[in-house]
Amino acid sequence: MKAKWTLLIGALVLTSCKTEQNAVLSKQMKEPWENLKQIEQAIKEPFFRKANYNVIAFGAVADGKTYCTQNFKRAIETCSKEGGGKVIVPKGKYLTGAIHLEDNVNLHLEEGAEILFSTNPEDYPIVHTSFEGLELMNYSPLIYAYKKTNIAVTGKGILNGQANETNWWPWKGSTSEGHIYGFVEGQPSQKDKGNLPALMDMAEKDVPIEKRVFGKGHYLRPNFFEPFGCTNVMIQGVKIVDAPFWILHPIKCTNVIVDGVNIQSHGPNNDGCDPEYSKNVLIKNCTFNTGDDCIAIKAGRDDEGRRVGIMSENIIVRNCHMIDGHGGVVIGSEMSAGVKNVFVEDCTMDSPNLDRAIRLKTNSKRGGVVDGVYVRNIKVGKVKEAVLHITMHYSVYGNQTGNFIPQIRNVFLENFTVKDAGDYAIFADGLEKSKIDNIIFKNIKIDKVKQAFKLKDVSNLQVIDTYINNEKVAQP
Repeated sequence: MKAKWTLLIGALVLTSCKTEQNAVLSKQMKEPWENLKQIEQAIKEPFFRKANYNVIAFGAVADGKTYCTQNFKRAIETCSKEGGGKVIVPKGKYLTGAIHLEDNVNLHLEEGAEILFSTNPEDYPIVHTSFEGLELMNYSPLIYAYKKTNIAVTGKGILNGQANETNWWPWKGSTSEGHIYGFVEGQPSQKDKGNLPALMDMAEKDVPIEKRVFGKGHYLRPNFFEPFGCTNVMIQGVKIVDAPFWILHPIKCTNVIVDGVNIQSHGPNNDGCDPEYSKNVLIKNCTFNTGDDCIAIKAGRDDEGRRVGIMSENIIVRNCHMIDGHGGVVIGSEMSAGVKNVFVEDCTMDSPNLDRAIRLKTNSKRGGVVDGVYVRNIKVGKVKEAVLHITMHYSVYGNQTGNFIPQIRNVFLENFTVKDAGDYAIFADGLEKSKIDNIIFKNIKIDKVKQAFKLKDVSNLQVIDTYINNEKVAQP
């Protein structure tokens, strides 16, 4: 009798412990999404005066051959000086160099409008910008705003960077994947020692940015749309094709909305959207078909990122469609200042040319902390490599080891359906000194994958209600 009571008490204790553990887990997964509501309320759309400034009235010619750079400039400056409003780009093709936005200006492309950006580098003046997580003086982004408030690019038109294998893209040089992008061995490229390696050296030595002058003769491609140090930014509805480099790059910005943008660009480093050192960013209803990461959240490279010290935080990705790309939603590798509070929900990802669904990448030279990546309600058709891919050994541009130990914690994935996960459900490669901590994989259904898990230096991995290759997975 005594033994029966002992067994009963033991069972009750185990049940009680399990119930308590489930309650803790439920709270742990629910709380971030409750906090999301407050974060989203802080993101306000820019507001514009009801006044229109048609670029045709400022002399722009919609023939796709006549340069309209000065006409756009006058329309934008006049609009801003008079209190703001819409600068209207009506149906037709407009050839231009760099477009610089001013306070309270909404550059609005009507349906049938296409802005063709010049492929002549001399049409892009030297400005304070950024290249792969390092600030410098370089060619202006195609659309640029520096320390402006209340700006937007909207409409149903096309922004065409006209980059291809004959211009911009060959500056990359050959890649480790074997892509050429029109590069011919012996041609100059960003890899030459006076170009990107020189910038890296300047950043490591903390050379003042105004002395990091590149531009002509240095082969560092411009970003496409870069609001730099701006507040209340929106890009909505437009289609973007054939970018030289990173496509949407809000850097040091607060309150950014990317809504309904269709990105089709397969050049080198053609990331779709790269928020960097930015806070309160909402990316929704977009399509990404890219030559690199669809969305890549950044926070500076190495020593410079640590000096700047602005985390990228409160990033929301919702109802987006990812097609080709190295990753669907990615953090890194330039993330030395840290990233926190990333929310991804209600997205679809599907392409034989999409490598990973969710990816985090850093190393001991980058360092940085990633704390809080919350992903739910995702439909994945096919990816090549993994549903979740995390590495602290990311390697590019030579030796990437150092004394800045990264930290990655609190990565929660919930409610995924995956047809073909490629090589792994989870690939996670941490460091002995800094284990990847607290991964939750809940209610995940993967029809096909070669190997469920490849794990090294991972702690607190919980796999719950998950089916892989038609079998329920036990806790690994």
